[in-house]
Amino acid sequence: MYAYWLLLLAAILCEVTATTSMKLSEGFTKPIPSATMIVGYIASAVLITYAIKRIELSIAYAIWAG
Repeated sequence: MYAYWLLLLAAILCEVTATTSMKLSEGFTKPIPSATMIVGYIASAVLITYAIKRIELSIAYAIWAG
């Protein structure tokens, strides 16, 4: 059960990293922050999908979005 909470935490960290990289990419003109942003958002979506298999959707989304 605790593994799913770690997946949720990892999804949150990926989302924060991707959002930070969006600012650093300066309109997709810098390739490394742009790639980090794309990978971060994809990883975040995948991880939140796995996390909600055991954590109730409303709780997981509230924590993830908050």
